[in-house]
Amino acid sequence: MRNPKVLIANRGEIAVRVIRTCRELGIPSVAVFSDADRGALHVEMADEAFHIGPAAPAESYLSIGAILEAAKKSKATMIHPGYGFLSERAHFSQAVDDAGLTFIGPGAEAIERMGDKISARRTAAAAGVPITPGTVEPVDPKTAMKEAESVGFPMVVKAAFGGGGKGMRVVRDPSELEEALEGAGREAQAYFGRPEVYMERYIDRAHHIEAQIIADTHGNVFFLGERDCTLQRRHQKLVEETPSPIMTPEMRTHLEESSIALANEVGYVNAGTIECIADEEGNFYFMEMNTRLQVEHTVTELATGYDLVALQIAVAMGEELQLDPAPRGHAIQCRLNAEDPYKNFLPGPGFVAEYRTPDGPFVRTDSGMTAGREIPADYDSMFAKLMVWGEDREEARKRMLRALGEFTVLGVPTTIPFHQWVLDTPEFIASTHTTTWVEQALEGNPIPPPTKQSLIVGPIAGPKEPMPATIHVEVNSRRIPVTIWDERLPTAPPPPAQHAAHHGEHVHDVISAPMQGTILKVMVEVGQEVEPGDPICVLEAMKMENNIVASREGTITEVPIEAGQVVEGGATLAVID
Repeated sequence: MRNPKVLIANRGEIAVRVIRTCRELGIPSVAVFSDADRGALHVEMADEAFHIGPAAPAESYLSIGAILEAAKKSKATMIHPGYGFLSERAHFSQAVDDAGLTFIGPGAEAIERMGDKISARRTAAAAGVPITPGTVEPVDPKTAMKEAESVGFPMVVKAAFGGGGKGMRVVRDPSELEEALEGAGREAQAYFGRPEVYMERYIDRAHHIEAQIIADTHGNVFFLGERDCTLQRRHQKLVEETPSPIMTPEMRTHLEESSIALANEVGYVNAGTIECIADEEGNFYFMEMNTRLQVEHTVTELATGYDLVALQIAVAMGEELQLDPAPRGHAIQCRLNAEDPYKNFLPGPGFVAEYRTPDGPFVRTDSGMTAGREIPADYDSMFAKLMVWGEDREEARKRMLRALGEFTVLGVPTTIPFHQWVLDTPEFIASTHTTTWVEQALEGNPIPPPTKQSLIVGPIAGPKEPMPATIHVEVNSRRIPVTIWDERLPTAPPPPAQHAAHHGEHVHDVISAPMQGTILKVMVEVGQEVEPGDPICVLEAMKMENNIVASREGTITEVPIEAGQVVEGGATLAVID
């Protein structure tokens, strides 16, 4: 292909990641951005940038028309979808092809066949890949209970389209099935535009293993090793590593053969990931195939020395790959989110006053963030990925702890203290953790505060109340007040109760929104009696559903919200008398 030019149909750290490879290859890059991302790093770094709509993803990053229009204006010849958003939409791949452009990823047919998780299960079975017992058609709510009985409990209800742990609910008892179907379907519709769900047997004490492949247009399929993504919370990956500490040579050979067979069965081209669940007996079962680059592709790059984005572009340009994969050492990645681990991982978007990433041998940070920029509430809370490589797992683990201790973020909460804690647990060190271990380990056991040497600063720096200080930062000629919460400052006196409101002789509890978000569902009405912990509503913020619960026993006297309403942080959600 002569004079290639790549438009990245994405945002944040993955857009920055693709732009950097394009620059190394001498290929011009084009960024797209929404209203919320006007000042984003990927916009600044690209050779060109085009506005594509409002902050809402449906009107910007999910708008195929707006993205293709930007490609036309920029005279781009190729489109890289990144991950998330439109990356696994077959109709987007087809639209790119119809527009005479090159899609850096698999063709529409392969995405359609493997993007539908039910179809993917059938394909895997045809290729001889073991699959977990479950339904082979989307679940009909009318017959769900009968089908559930044949699948067996515990089970998992999963979105038939999409991934990333969205649209997924574990069901351990028949009484939970109706709510799980409703919640998974609602989330699947919100994230993937399709409400269909299916059911499959849930494997307790499971390990999450995935195989990275890349296939060219000349019939070559390469297995680039496996990744272990077992450390999760709410089905969201937190830490990924390669190689998997539980894999035997025999398991790895079986995974390689199965992955290549599946790719050949579907005629797959470009980068893809086969995700599997492994039990403690060493058996693994196909879950799904992600027809795109993975968030955790970075650890494979560190272990193999291959730039997967460069390989993607080479495949899309019709080149035949000449690879000799020989992964070496051990690589670990931590996903860093703007979430508060001391408040049940509540999302915390906002202005980043100071931002300093770690350095040193074999340390890499992929990020779309710098000091003076906003982490918007409109998108996923991940702002960076921190990766390290070591000669072995223990060296990599210690290097990661050192790097986490050097990471500085001021102005928003981060999950860095969580990662510092989890990498130092006996379970992680011994690789005995499972996909549900984090929730069990955190139940009733708060994460210890970071060490003084860690320089971790955010709205919550430990279980005790931190001390706020206000600074003013000038951004684009605007003087913005920023509150900094720092464990190194003197402890403030105990503050008054946040949700106490006095009206005459009565004291009411006002349940407030912890942050800006959208009300997905309201579970109470005026006059209803509630107990502590009873659900009030579901608030979606930064792509996460947050259950807002009653603070005490009483009667609901006000519910000034409704489903679909956007609320600001601090807005009243309900009043308990």
